[in-house]
Amino acid sequence: MELKGSHVYPAQIDRVMSMLADKSATADKYASMGDRDIDIIDLVADEESLRIVSSRQVDVDLPGFAKKALKPTNTMVQTDEWHRQPDGSWSGRFDVEVKGAPVHISGTMGLSPTAEGSRHDVVLDVQVKVPLIGGKIAEWVGKKEVQRTLDAEFAFNDGRLTPA
Repeated sequence: MELKGSHVYPAQIDRVMSMLADKSATADKYASMGDRDIDIIDLVADEESLRIVSSRQVDVDLPGFAKKALKPTNTMVQTDEWHRQPDGSWSGRFDVEVKGAPVHISGTMGLSPTAEGSRHDVVLDVQVKVPLIGGKIAEWVGKKEVQRTLDAEFAFNDGRLTPA
């Protein structure tokens, strides 16, 4: 299942990338969503690229049809890789491994300048490998949990980037 999201931040690209490269901002973002046992495993940043690997425990309220295939608490390991483009925008890919679950989330992301600040575009692909009900679970994961997470990330970033 594919899901798209877009949001404009009130900050220029360099400021957004600086926030994304801040370990405490990443940890605070996940904590604000109720995640726990957050660990920033790796963070490598320079003027041209950013790579951040994080791990966190995530709780979800599973619908009845998914309870036999999924657990309500999962460890998610996420890798985000960003690269500066010649025009000054940034693009990247991300991958989310849900440990011990038949769920895989990956996608692309971009950050481009706008008159208001910076536009963050995300395209996610949710795959669930469970016979018969995998598509139904993927639709639920995408429309409920992934959309909630994406909205929460945009809101957190807004709050972190909005001048006091």
